[in-house]
Amino acid sequence: MAQDDFQIPEPTPQERRRALRIGAFALLVIGVVLGAGSLRVLAVRSAQAESLRQSTATQQQTYVVWTRAKPGAGDTSAQVQLPGTVIAVQDVAIYARSNGFVRKWTHDIGSRVRKGEVLAEIETPELERQIEQARANVRQATVTLDLARSSLARWQQLRKDALVTEQEVEERRAAVDQQGAALSSLQAEQARLESLRAFDTIVAPFNGVVTRRNIEVGRLVNAGAGTTDQALFQLTSTDNLKLVVNVPQVYSAQVRNGMTVEVTQAERPGVKVLGKLARNSNAVDAATRTLLVEVALPGGGNALLPGSYVQARLPLQAGKLLTVPANTLLFRAEGPRIAAVDAQGKVALHPVTLGRDLGKTVEITGGITGEDHIVLNPPDALNDGDQVQAREAAPAAAK
Repeated sequence: MAQDDFQIPEPTPQERRRALRIGAFALLVIGVVLGAGSLRVLAVRSAQAESLRQSTATQQQTYVVWTRAKPGAGDTSAQVQLPGTVIAVQDVAIYARSNGFVRKWTHDIGSRVRKGEVLAEIETPELERQIEQARANVRQATVTLDLARSSLARWQQLRKDALVTEQEVEERRAAVDQQGAALSSLQAEQARLESLRAFDTIVAPFNGVVTRRNIEVGRLVNAGAGTTDQALFQLTSTDNLKLVVNVPQVYSAQVRNGMTVEVTQAERPGVKVLGKLARNSNAVDAATRTLLVEVALPGGGNALLPGSYVQARLPLQAGKLLTVPANTLLFRAEGPRIAAVDAQGKVALHPVTLGRDLGKTVEITGGITGEDHIVLNPPDALNDGDQVQAREAAPAAAK
């Protein structure tokens, strides 16, 4: 077969133009499809970005609820009730004055004792030996002094006969003075040890009740009241009591010695004890912003025990006060703050002065007004100028 039989015929000009038109149309279709896909992807990504931006802005927004401060009891009440502690005017720990062993004790906790009554006896064998040694030293010094005096008398006689010099006589006189001083020192030591022996018997220094006993027969006790020494007894006078109360600074200017104070105790409903404000510290404690006062209570039979927690009503009035929920306070390094929010949702931190802590509420003596919108449960990160979304708290939540 000839080679020319397998040659592909050349396309005609009409066929070339038709092929070009088909190729151009295909390219146009592919470009349209790719462009539509790209636009769809861009639209989806833009929608997702806008959704993320809105979600982030929503999550970063702070939502708070607010309430208003309420008038405090100081507006209408002419008395203020404060907690206090009853303590005994005489309350002492009794220690041993000398080292030894407990021979016996005579009174246990709850025992009422009279002044001078024996509480315990201590056996002091080491002290007895020291006293015997001191007595022996005194006797020895007495003999030495007598010998020095007789020697001085002989030398004075020899001086009259001009057999010794005046200097030798003065030396003998100085020896007598020296031995006399040594004897006085030893006698003072003997008297000190014998006075310590008088403390072998532990007696009550005043009328009272034994509230603690820390000894047993045979126990070793040490002298003194150091950090390692334990008191033998704790003796408390229940006939003379006083009440210690910390009065907030807002009431301090009205405190007067002699005013009547009514004392009550939750465990004894209906029982009231009247006392007199005896003294006050005349200075406000910088740490607690309170004035320490002491109230003298009547003698025994007043139904109060030392150490009792009581409520004291004092005739004081602080004027206009506001009370806020305790969960509105922010405690910062510069002092207590309360966050208030305005109509535009802008936060302002107000420095406030605190009055009484009433448990769920706290008295505010200055720094806010009754019209301020104060934030409940403010976040610790809340600062001046922050923008928040605020709404008024429901009555139950505000309460």
